[in-house]
Amino acid sequence: MTATVRRQRPRRLLCWALVAVLLADLLALSDTLAVMSVDLGSESMKVAIVKPGVPMEIVLNKESRRKTPVTVTLKENERFLGDSAAGMAIKNPKATLRYFQHLLGKQANNPHVALYRSRFPEHELIVDPQRQTVRFQISQQLQFSPEEVLGMVLNYSRSLAEDFAEQPIKDAVITVPAFFNQAERRAVLQAARMAGLKVLQLINDNTATALSYGVFRRKDINSTAQNVMFYDMGSGSTVCTIVTYQTVKTKEAGIQPQLQIRGVGFDRTLGGLEMELRLREHLAKLFNEQRKGQKAKDVRENPRAMAKLLREANRLKTILSANVDHVAQIEGLMDDVDFKAKVTRVEFEELCADLFDRVPGPVQQALQSAEMSLDQIEQVILVGGATRVPKVQEVLLKAVGKEELGKNINADEAAAMGAVYQAAALSKAFKVKPFVVRDAVIYPILVEFTREVEEEPGLRSLKHNKRVLFSRMGPYPQRKVITFNRYSHDFNFHINYGDLGFLGPEDLRVFGSQNLTTVKLKGVGESFKKYPDYESKGIKAHFNLDESGVLSLDRVESVFETLVEDSPEEESTLTKLGNTISSLFGGGTSSDAKENGTDAVQEEEESPAEGSKDEPAEQREPKEEAEAPAESTSQPPPSEPKGDAAHEGEKPDLKENGDKSETQPNEKGQAEPEGAAPAPEEEKKQKPARKQKMVEEIGVELAVLDLPDLPEDEVARSVQKLEDLTLRDLEKQEREKAANSLEAFIFETQDKLYQPEYQEVSTEEQREEISGKLSATSTWLEDEGFGATTVMLKDKLSELRKLCQGLFFRVEERRKWPERLSALDNLLNHSSIFLKGARLIPEMDQIFTEVEMTTLEKVINDTWAWKNATLAEQAKLPATEKPVLLSKDIEAKMMALDREVQYLLNKAKFTKPRPRPKDKNGTKTEPPLNASAGDQEEKVIPPTGQTEEVKPILEPDKEETGTEPADSEPLELGGPGAEPEKEEQTAGQKRPLKNDEL
Repeated sequence: MTATVRRQRPRRLLCWALVAVLLADLLALSDTLAVMSVDLGSESMKVAIVKPGVPMEIVLNKESRRKTPVTVTLKENERFLGDSAAGMAIKNPKATLRYFQHLLGKQANNPHVALYRSRFPEHELIVDPQRQTVRFQISQQLQFSPEEVLGMVLNYSRSLAEDFAEQPIKDAVITVPAFFNQAERRAVLQAARMAGLKVLQLINDNTATALSYGVFRRKDINSTAQNVMFYDMGSGSTVCTIVTYQTVKTKEAGIQPQLQIRGVGFDRTLGGLEMELRLREHLAKLFNEQRKGQKAKDVRENPRAMAKLLREANRLKTILSANVDHVAQIEGLMDDVDFKAKVTRVEFEELCADLFDRVPGPVQQALQSAEMSLDQIEQVILVGGATRVPKVQEVLLKAVGKEELGKNINADEAAAMGAVYQAAALSKAFKVKPFVVRDAVIYPILVEFTREVEEEPGLRSLKHNKRVLFSRMGPYPQRKVITFNRYSHDFNFHINYGDLGFLGPEDLRVFGSQNLTTVKLKGVGESFKKYPDYESKGIKAHFNLDESGVLSLDRVESVFETLVEDSPEEESTLTKLGNTISSLFGGGTSSDAKENGTDAVQEEEESPAEGSKDEPAEQREPKEEAEAPAESTSQPPPSEPKGDAAHEGEKPDLKENGDKSETQPNEKGQAEPEGAAPAPEEEKKQKPARKQKMVEEIGVELAVLDLPDLPEDEVARSVQKLEDLTLRDLEKQEREKAANSLEAFIFETQDKLYQPEYQEVSTEEQREEISGKLSATSTWLEDEGFGATTVMLKDKLSELRKLCQGLFFRVEERRKWPERLSALDNLLNHSSIFLKGARLIPEMDQIFTEVEMTTLEKVINDTWAWKNATLAEQAKLPATEKPVLLSKDIEAKMMALDREVQYLLNKAKFTKPRPRPKDKNGTKTEPPLNASAGDQEEKVIPPTGQTEEVKPILEPDKEETGTEPADSEPLELGGPGAEPEKEEQTAGQKRPLKNDEL
């Protein structure tokens, strides 16, 4: 028995531990019950939320619009965001920042920076000497990086989501263009960190769109692969994506739908913005021609006029999508001169002819990367606002060779809905139906290193090696491990982009640096000295390409291995307890499990081989899973695929491969050499040697080459800067609210002074005093209110309210009197009737004591007396004095009287009726259930001498007795003298008792 109890103790401890973990999870979820997504477009953003009881829904901003301009206006003392900032673009174009996402992750010499300067010459861009990036300089004191401006927008999006969800939100999924490289993705993550957002994932906007499309068509997805092309032309860029939908079998959830990105093509500058800029240039040319003879300045030199023209060009592009011509007109474009000109759709298409010629380009890129033809594409679906231009649809339809283009998806909100579905799936607070997402690597990544080789005796040379880490169009998220087998001292290796030949020359210049990171390892030689008797299994570098598409080097380890014999010593108590707890989870205590206990990379790939992209997903997935436990010593490893270190001079040692391939599990689960002769009986009794693995952590020093991340102190300063701006905005809103409240109180009170009900309860002197104070405060608000603080405004409002408090109180009391007095009269009348009825109950059936009835009578009389006396006293007072009849006193009297009545009613409800004495004959004379009170009074028992036949009364059915409660009393409904029917029972009549009568 004692042994049994001891065996159960670990289970009990484990149960308590699990309960504690569950409680901790519940506490953690209490603040994260809502998640959001931000579809961050070049021109506007869409925000969506998921919270309990509210499935995926687009957030409405303060103007009740479903999309919000990605615009920020920064001044010395104020800041505007969203629609307010878009309205300030014409008044103050220099301080209004738009399309700043095009500068993320780019150095000052990037062609896109020069393109931004040419498009928006009103902005002053300065170079950050530390990172060689650009910053916006509004003034000498106001300088902001693109990451800081994006952080303001993300913080604003969170405030919109929190106002809509009515609860705090921290977790978010943010969409980014599929062509963003590592530097651009890290820049977005830094901006989200400045905004205080916890980014669950950076999801490509084309992937989010494909997810939204698949989620709402889950029933149409089956085991047959369906290839769908999404053509997304937004404001700033164009992305074409080929997606394969089909059901696959997963370990966790069985057969589930899956989307796989098969091909991606893009054009970074093809979008609606470029069309609007062409239209703006055309309108500016027309305006200059209209004023040619007036020796006026060029309209292009006036930032405000150009901002007006850009807004009109945006409107004109939208209207020409549905009309063949339209008249552009702007009042007071420049120097109070109006502008008016007719523009046709043909002119618009001629202006953008070269842009429309670039429409098929992303389609060809996507097909080439997917290695597909147009015949394999079942449907082409339009996404993005710029696809509404008729010429774009015409050229695209001709390029894809389909009968029609699919428009069965919300072109503006699809990405936001797909991203918020992914946010709900990643959050612990929601449970959604699984949908497998396999995104694809756009830019390949490889590892490069150089080592010395001895080709001939005495002749040594340097050999440059490359290993493909993540191949183009390979799936991610994914973990990889690269093993360096021929190093015994500290060395360096480089992480760079792979072959980018699919990009054109201009795209390569925009792409930036093709070198990502230089990794310097420290401590390799010391690890070899620490384990001189162990066999080296190489230096293993663990890489991770996470869900956001961001590459990271998790750790670098030096792995050693040796053969040791199992000692016959007994395991320690702690080891036994650990094995017991492990067994509860289905784990075992075999020798294999012990040997692999120090192996931290079982779930990762030993080699950097990529699955071939022409292999279907269901064939490639098991291969990666099979390669995961490659370091296990109980089973032979799979053969290493081509393209990794095996054929590039950095092979694992033959001895290592031989050891792994020659070990086979025997009957007892132990490893013995394959093909060895059977051992004698005495040798079989000895335990064979097993492999012991030792792992030594190697120091890593990273040198980022593409774009240095912001230092921690710089990030902290940026976070503080954004928090100060947010606090300033909140203080401004509070001040505006206080000023509005003060101004509204002044206007309302001045109007009330002329109303009859206010004049009735105030004297002329009182009204003049209040009116004079209101006028003085109004004058102060107009003259000095602009410089007044929030506290000063609130003090002024409090002073006015205190002055008018008596007037408002008298009016409010007179408004309440009729309703309160009427309710008091009704309660007094009903209470008096109830008391009379209670006193008329016969003595043998009386359930109330004399003290109780006397107490109720006293409360009724006191209330009548208080009412009459107070009304008489109030009638003597003038209306301008403080009343003695107060509504709160009436309510208190009503509560006291109602409490006494309710006490007696509850007593009558729960009191058991007294039994009737039996008559001399012992006959039952209970009237039928449906007999009226009058019938019961007229019915008499005949004298003994009469011969009337007496019939026994049958006991009522159980169903009838169950429908009418036996403890109900008619005192609440009957008047004085009314007696309950069920109280009148003849002697000897027995009635079954119910549970609530016991």
